[in-house]
Amino acid sequence: MADPAMSVTPYWELTFDADGDPDAGKRDRLLAGVAERHVRDLIVFAHGWNNDRSGATRLYDGFFASIPRLAPKARIGYAGVVWPSMRFSDEPIPDFPRAVAAEQPRRPVLDKDTRHALLETFPGRATVIDQIARLLDQQPREEAELEEFGRLVRMLVDVVPPGPQALFAADTLCEGMPQDAPDIFSGPTAAVCEEFAQALTLLEAPDEASGGVASFSLPNPWEGAHELLRQATYYAMKRRAGTVGERGLGRVVGQLAARSPEVRVHLVGHSFGARLVSFALRGLPKGVRTVKSVTLLQGAFSHYAFASRLPHDSRAGGVLEGQHNRIDGPLVCCYSRHDSALSTMYPLASRMAGDARGVAALDIGRMLGAKWGAMGHDGVQAVPGTTSYKLADALKAKLPATGCVNVDAAGVVKRGGPPAGAHSDVVHRELAQLVLAAGRIK
Repeated sequence: MADPAMSVTPYWELTFDADGDPDAGKRDRLLAGVAERHVRDLIVFAHGWNNDRSGATRLYDGFFASIPRLAPKARIGYAGVVWPSMRFSDEPIPDFPRAVAAEQPRRPVLDKDTRHALLETFPGRATVIDQIARLLDQQPREEAELEEFGRLVRMLVDVVPPGPQALFAADTLCEGMPQDAPDIFSGPTAAVCEEFAQALTLLEAPDEASGGVASFSLPNPWEGAHELLRQATYYAMKRRAGTVGERGLGRVVGQLAARSPEVRVHLVGHSFGARLVSFALRGLPKGVRTVKSVTLLQGAFSHYAFASRLPHDSRAGGVLEGQHNRIDGPLVCCYSRHDSALSTMYPLASRMAGDARGVAALDIGRMLGAKWGAMGHDGVQAVPGTTSYKLADALKAKLPATGCVNVDAAGVVKRGGPPAGAHSDVVHRELAQLVLAAGRIK
């Protein structure tokens, strides 16, 4: 039965907790309903950073809305994945009403909506969150207070959790082991905050910065502290996305294949949701070939995730090496140069311990992006046979039947202000059309 808030039918919701355990009732309704409604193609969409179910539902409703008109004869079912993620409330979302993407007070103060989201996302850490909020509000000048802020942030996100969770946070493996934790957790907090503050200044006043770093005043390191909190929180969401994908969605797709093997599944993910659906491939039971396409929209994970070897380290490879071969169809990766969350902040936040410090903000994209870049910035990298298109050309062409396909979507993914830029500008008819093309849904 369709959700009354959705514009498409049949629609089901799949809800997972942070450990990847599903809401059994919703899962069972999907498994039974797909057969009862004689669905041939099931499109499963996973959101990225997001604070509540209503925001996820609004995203799915907007993205799915044009599909029935694009493929009127297809027997399509729709599923929305809801998983515990969060978004900082100062990030604007194109086309979303003020209630969902409201204007917030100037950083670095921790606004009430983001504070509430942190409390919901990290239960049992209220005292730590209160201390973090106090420091952001007071902005003490002592460097020791910045270091204390860094300690609290590391405590909040539990950088090295017990059990196998580190494997779900890793994008690359070196001889079978996760590579080091990002430098933002091991380097001096003051230096990390200064770099983030400098990058924010560049994003918010690019004209001033165009003449060189010396042309603008020294930024407030507490602006960078607020960004450190954001990126550390997103690191935890990145780890959670891998967990939910492999232990949750991958298993459900396997259960669906056992029950309705004729149903063709098409996975779509935005931001960390792109990571989630990619890790779902690793969670598929052996022999399952019902996933017919995967479409990544502004994927917030390493562009080397599917590579067998890294260009800068022959001992290391992507954590999802070869997993695109689990798809009985293509893996399509959309990217945009207008996504500043991934072009600027992601490389800074992802840089590993030991990398050279002191990189000027103006050089971030050139010097860090190639090594620590994200899928949503420049597409899949270091996977032989990957093909590339502009979005308009991809919609006219017959996409490859297998392998990785990069699609430059900057022509439509282009709206949004700092610090995230166009990262959330993904509700477009053209992108929905691309999902249909990737899956050969007619």
